[in-house]
Amino acid sequence: MFKLNCILCGVILCIFPFSSALYFHIGETERKCFIEEIPDETTVIVNYKVELFDPKSGGFMPSSPGIGMHVEARDPDDKPILSRVYSSEGRISFTSQTPGEHVICLYSNSTSWFSGSQLRVHLDIQVGEHAIDYANVAHKEKLSEIQLRVRQLLDQVEQITKEQNYQRYREERFRQTSESTNQRVLWWSVAQTCILLVMGAWQMRHLKSFFEAKKLV
Repeated sequence: MFKLNCILCGVILCIFPFSSALYFHIGETERKCFIEEIPDETTVIVNYKVELFDPKSGGFMPSSPGIGMHVEARDPDDKPILSRVYSSEGRISFTSQTPGEHVICLYSNSTSWFSGSQLRVHLDIQVGEHAIDYANVAHKEKLSEIQLRVRQLLDQVEQITKEQNYQRYREERFRQTSESTNQRVLWWSVAQTCILLVMGAWQMRHLKSFFEAKKLV
């Protein structure tokens, strides 16, 4: 029973980080970026909605059609995955090619339209099986409830496998970094020791020359 509970907790911890919803405030020239650790060959869907601050009511209202957001996504090698201007409300999708930290940035497509007004951006990032619309899948493939549930479980297992592979990849990268750091520290210590030995030999020779010049030896 205890082992089963540990496995369930591990599955929950693996699945939970793959979906996040929030909102934030930005100015018309401000840029907001988010970092998501994503395994390779994983689908990412970004849903967003922009609201404009209304000074009269002191709240936020739906934005006009002219307000849009420039959305950028870059992979761990800082190569652009997508970069284009979308409307005030949109849904963006891309698939990761390499594992690691992906950067998703949003900023307004105008610098004068809002006259310095503040924007509220609702953002929902879904990764892996959370990005799949299972209702649509069931409708297209005509799956029963049991078949759909099995499909969800298979997708979850596949996503967990990808996450485990990504964790092994991170562990390998960390090990390589640690070994490289330890090697550099070792060579630095060897270099310091060599410098001290050379300086000591030089000082001894200098003292010997000094004593010989003074006829003390």
